[in-house]
Amino acid sequence: MQKKTKIIIGTAVVAAAAAVPTAAIAAGDADTPITGPALERATDAALEHLGQGRVTDTEEGDEDSYYEVEVTLDNGSEVDVQLDRDFNVVGSEADDPNEPETGNDD
Repeated sequence: MQKKTKIIIGTAVVAAAAAVPTAAIAAGDADTPITGPALERATDAALEHLGQGRVTDTEEGDEDSYYEVEVTLDNGSEVDVQLDRDFNVVGSEADDPNEPETGNDD
């Protein structure tokens, strides 16, 4: 194989490898935070449902519901509140403090 051909193939392989993380993000693997007026409505709904705490994270397009609001309660525990498109609570789940964080939602 000629040196020029090897350089072209090598460059293509590097470019393809660099595109993989970008493609994963574009495909929806990254969490999308709730923004704008929806953030205020989702926050209000979650805190009203729980009666205490502060919002520490949000996600739009969660795998379990349209919106997910993570609330840290006054005792330090965390609860994920699931909301539908109209900001109605459709579920909530306390995070298990004994379950290690893996950084992978699979």
